[in-house]
Amino acid sequence: MISKRLCIALLCVLAVLVTGYAQVSSKDKKPASNQPTARQETALPATDGKNQKQETATPAADAKTPKQETTKPPKPALPYVIAADDFSNLQLSDATKPIYDAHTLSDRISLGLPVALPALSPYYSGKTAYLTFDDGPDDEVTLTVLDILAENNVKATFYVTGINAATYPDTVRRMVAEGHAVGNHSYDHDYDRLYSSPDAFLYEMVQTDEILYGILGFRPLILRAPGGTFSNFTSAYEACLEENGYVEHDWNVSTADTAPGNPTAQDFVDNVMAQTADGKESAIILMHSSSGHQETAKALPEIIRVLRERGYRFGVVTPMTPQPW
Repeated sequence: MISKRLCIALLCVLAVLVTGYAQVSSKDKKPASNQPTARQETALPATDGKNQKQETATPAADAKTPKQETTKPPKPALPYVIAADDFSNLQLSDATKPIYDAHTLSDRISLGLPVALPALSPYYSGKTAYLTFDDGPDDEVTLTVLDILAENNVKATFYVTGINAATYPDTVRRMVAEGHAVGNHSYDHDYDRLYSSPDAFLYEMVQTDEILYGILGFRPLILRAPGGTFSNFTSAYEACLEENGYVEHDWNVSTADTAPGNPTAQDFVDNVMAQTADGKESAIILMHSSSGHQETAKALPEIIRVLRERGYRFGVVTPMTPQPW
């Protein structure tokens, strides 16, 4: 029989064996318990890989920036020239570019800038016709004239009154936006007040300048005396304009669209044909675009056709435009 001591000894050995097995089993399970950690650790490079992709994507985005800059369309050239403060850029050779001043006359005086224009040489570049329209704008004839000019790709000069410009400012803006020249034609065409003295004439030019400046942000340097200078000006008027930097142009071709007797569009065409038959190099043509001059607008397409047929190109009036006489 197994003694009591032997039984106790066997039980102790068995306990030791069980304990050892448990420890070994526990050690074997530790790696299994660490496997999730291992998966997390192996997932980190994948996460870092995404970060790397994001980092490499940043230069790609940066690389697009220069392309956007290089593909920006160039700013369109202005259809006019703004005079330099010292008037040093006025001597142009392009008869199609209007010229304006970014300063009013009073601003030039207060800023100590030059007021009188420098000596300028008229430009002659072949047969040039200057279509000029007085007394506008209005809400009908002027718009029709602008449409016809656009259809025929022709630039013209509009001598506007201050009172009408203030009434139809959008039409004045359209004139400039479409490349036409805007000139000063007094405030309201009142001969008695306008020609009472050189100072009275200058006052109306300044008054209209201020209106145009308020509409456009600049003013013209060209003007036309209502009715022309022939019977209205003295040398004192001419000196006054020269001292204050204005250039006046009359005309050497007239449609006679203000003549009495209800003349027709064909009459105006005939007048232009007769007065350009001599092939004059510079033809400044007088027309009107104010209310009541529908026949002038009706004649305009044929006038343009005739002038082109005779070898004329079209320009706008500037300080360099040759005088008509």
